[in-house]
Amino acid sequence: MFGHFGKSRPFKIRSLQDNSKYGVAASDVKELLKKGCNILKLPLSGAHVCLYEDGTKVTKEFFTTLPDNTELVLLCKDQTWGGAVYDIAQLLSSDQHTAGLVQVAKGLLTGEKSPKRRKILSDFLRNLEDRSELESRDEDEDWFTGVEARFKTKSAYLKYNCESRIRSYMKELDDATKSAQNAKVRVECLHASKSISRMLKSDKYNGCYFDRTEKETHRLCTREGWFTCQGSFDQTNCASLHSINPYGSRESRIVFSTWNLDHRIEKKRTIIPALLEALQNHTSEDINLTYFYRLLFTRDNLKLVHVVCHKKGAHNLLCDPKKIFKRQQRGKKIHLK
Repeated sequence: MFGHFGKSRPFKIRSLQDNSKYGVAASDVKELLKKGCNILKLPLSGAHVCLYEDGTKVTKEFFTTLPDNTELVLLCKDQTWGGAVYDIAQLLSSDQHTAGLVQVAKGLLTGEKSPKRRKILSDFLRNLEDRSELESRDEDEDWFTGVEARFKTKSAYLKYNCESRIRSYMKELDDATKSAQNAKVRVECLHASKSISRMLKSDKYNGCYFDRTEKETHRLCTREGWFTCQGSFDQTNCASLHSINPYGSRESRIVFSTWNLDHRIEKKRTIIPALLEALQNHTSEDINLTYFYRLLFTRDNLKLVHVVCHKKGAHNLLCDPKKIFKRQQRGKKIHLK
């Protein structure tokens, strides 16, 4: 039924985080949003609604053309929905669904008439199939366009890419320790920097995070190479479910370079200054360098985030004063700014 003005009609509505669908009757978008937010316990301010099928935003005019029982997704401010294939993306965190995902995508593509959705599904399916098959330069020459000839596999290049990012953090630490004015303090800073560098080398610069051939506990991606955004520093996960497979295509590899390994407790504003301050009146042997190493270079403090989820403002998180030193000196309090 189309074109009904002022008459309440039935719709099926759900939220981004919950797959459960609820029936709601409404005569216009305003009423739909009000009732929907009440049912789904979502804030009304900034709320908007779109088609479950392809993510098209439902406007006041578009609402009147919708048939009864149309499936809709109610979104909070800044949330987005990419269509039915968005649901499939939620399965990407588990390797065991790979074969099933391919079949589901093929099923959705069969008989699909919308050019927009056909392209989305085709690209999604191509990435699903490519990710589990192609690895070497001989197999996928296009992927390696612009990549140095010494890299023979995708995994080797992505591992190097991760190592390069983390090596840059070490350079920042080295540069900061060399800036100490007091000669004695500068010596202790250099000792600390060298000790942390040895830890990093021992862990092979944690390049395993981007290497899909590594053990599951060591990598940030699935066996096929899918990465999922872990959300901004102050969130437990990504509300928009951003995901990418840089192993799937050259374009995805390039776009992946915009994703960030973000420090929850900030590197420049907090971690390095706290280390240098602690070394002002203590030797490097007194400092819990393992704690600083883990904050700077490991997943204890790093989150992989989509560029949209990378908040560049101050994080306002501090180092734990109880972990900065190997042992607190009895009867003496240590004050850090």
